[in-house]
Amino acid sequence: MIKEIQGGICAAKGFKAAGVHAGIRKNKDKKDLALIVSEVKAAAAATYTQNLVKGAPIYVTKSNIADGYAQAIICNSGNANTCNANGTEIAEGMCQLVEEHTGILKTDVVVASTGVIGQPLDLTPMTNAMADLTLALNTNGSNDAAEAIMTTDLAKKEIAFSFEIGGKTCKIGGIAKGSGMIHPNMATMLVFVTSDVAITPEMLKTALSADIQDSFNMISVDGDTSTNDMVTVLANGMGENPVIDKLGADYDEFCKALSAVTTYLCRQIAKDGEGASKLLESRVNGAKDTKNAKLIAKSVVCSSLFKAAMYGADANWGRILCAIGYSGADCDVNKISVSLSSKTGNILVCQNGSGVDFDEDLAKKILSEDEIIIDIMLGDGTGSAVAWGCDLTYDYVKINGDYRT
Repeated sequence: MIKEIQGGICAAKGFKAAGVHAGIRKNKDKKDLALIVSEVKAAAAATYTQNLVKGAPIYVTKSNIADGYAQAIICNSGNANTCNANGTEIAEGMCQLVEEHTGILKTDVVVASTGVIGQPLDLTPMTNAMADLTLALNTNGSNDAAEAIMTTDLAKKEIAFSFEIGGKTCKIGGIAKGSGMIHPNMATMLVFVTSDVAITPEMLKTALSADIQDSFNMISVDGDTSTNDMVTVLANGMGENPVIDKLGADYDEFCKALSAVTTYLCRQIAKDGEGASKLLESRVNGAKDTKNAKLIAKSVVCSSLFKAAMYGADANWGRILCAIGYSGADCDVNKISVSLSSKTGNILVCQNGSGVDFDEDLAKKILSEDEIIIDIMLGDGTGSAVAWGCDLTYDYVKINGDYRT
């Protein structure tokens, strides 16, 4: 049984975290530097953006966890450290600071940055703040770390669960940042997950690589894939379960717990999309296979026209059919049915590829809630998928019209 618990990134045994204002961001009330450490070296796995333009921290992290292990994560917000001539030097310098202040080898550090692209970044603020950051490390530090990695986010994103493996109670937790430039490919935003499960690096990588196909790869806020996307999982083994080194029941239980964390964070990221007022959940059933279901589910939440309609609480179901039509999926358009629902109710708007009479006033009430479900039923097979997105509002343009300045 998977049970939600408190503690976020620090729920798992042996993890501490902290977040402070280092001065990277001008707003002195905003924390901008986070540190997460494990008492012992942990198995590590990560996935990264496939944007050809990548932030320097991506390359440094790849190198540092090439052996499958890490013991700390350091992350700054306010500057992406991307397209900087000295970017690698800065990223490596952040790892060096962790070593100097914690004793953890710099080569065992995951480093990440988020914020404005192409702006110079100076190591001085981090250098000056590291003593206080290290001193602040504690088992209740998840909330501060979650705040420190935020950029345009309006809400902190953290969650934790406990579960059983091999007769032992294990824990897993995560924090995330993400609000804009959300349209992932193999990773998304910045997501940090910790667990005390004993698992080999190989099996951890297998679990994460499989999980993101149904979680982070299925969300979109604005169609822009970030240069700094990273999802990282550390598992330090302090839960003392029998080491998971092969496929089987224990591996399956870990994957369920990992999915619980990632699915929760996906929903929170989509709901907190820049300027968003509504979470959109696109559910597809009856597709020929999973691949076709995913194409359709993702295409719907990516449609700017449909997202705008949801902002206006307009049941313009034709935009859903349009998005399905250009998704590239193989389906029989004459069998498509669509229903829209929220906590207010449910309404059928399309059946067998054609419109049906429905109460526009009821539809307006349903779509005026802050979480909308789009149920798409195909008559082609048993494939299913879920994707998450948000509505498109005037505030999205306002936020990004002067994001840098």
